[in-house]
Amino acid sequence: MRLPSRPITTGKAMRSPAAAIEQIGSVTIRGIKSIGVAAHFVGDVAAGLRDAKLVARESVVQARRLGVDSLPIAIFIALFTGIVLALLANYSFTGAVPLYFVGTLVEKTITLELAPVLTGLALAGRVGANIAAELGTMRVTEQIDALETLGYDPLSFLVAPRVLAGIVMFPVVVAVAMIVGCGAAWASSISLLHLSSGEFAKGLRLFFETFDVRYGLVKSSSFGLAVTMIGSAQGLDAEGGATGVGRAATSAVVYSAVAILTLDAFWAVTWLLGRESAV
Repeated sequence: MRLPSRPITTGKAMRSPAAAIEQIGSVTIRGIKSIGVAAHFVGDVAAGLRDAKLVARESVVQARRLGVDSLPIAIFIALFTGIVLALLANYSFTGAVPLYFVGTLVEKTITLELAPVLTGLALAGRVGANIAAELGTMRVTEQIDALETLGYDPLSFLVAPRVLAGIVMFPVVVAVAMIVGCGAAWASSISLLHLSSGEFAKGLRLFFETFDVRYGLVKSSSFGLAVTMIGSAQGLDAEGGATGVGRAATSAVVYSAVAILTLDAFWAVTWLLGRESAV
């Protein structure tokens, strides 16, 4: 009696499920390890704040470099954002909505979203890359090792002041961007849309709440924390000479942009949605 033929199972086919499970497990382990390393780094930076005198002195210097020197790019972005937003609002209303609602749309959009996010992304490129390149160069040239030899804690001397300056100065830069953006929208509404100052101000005040500004500033402070932390971590992990420094700066910008967008969604879900639910 002839037995029915069975498909021949190769060793590769038998190993494929096990290989897939092994790969998934490896990725999961690396992800958990990365989270643990990041949490440990954050804890070390927080502990580095204990040297208050050193951190405060260096934070003033970093505040000027990270915040004050970043004002021109933030103002430039806010200026054209306000102009374009006013024109887009006028185009979208198409006569069905009173024109003074341009002020309402500009105020809500700039304070809640555009000023914090666009400014944060711009500063991720300027501040994040700068920190990563600076600390990366110090790492590959063994300057950080020299600091440790002299008894300095690199986290207290190099990282903590930059993080503190980012947390404080990002909201300052964003606040300026909010003012400039609304001012640019007002000027373009008067000159291009033939809207009076009173009508624009009426729309601006119509649904204005102090929460709008507070939300944007708190969100931008979290962006500052993320950008400076990521830039510092990438710079301290740099290796391999100039190539490694360039790679660290690129990674800092990319990871900072992802962190900003993730935090933007996080605040919207936890704070905006929670506030609406409470009301």
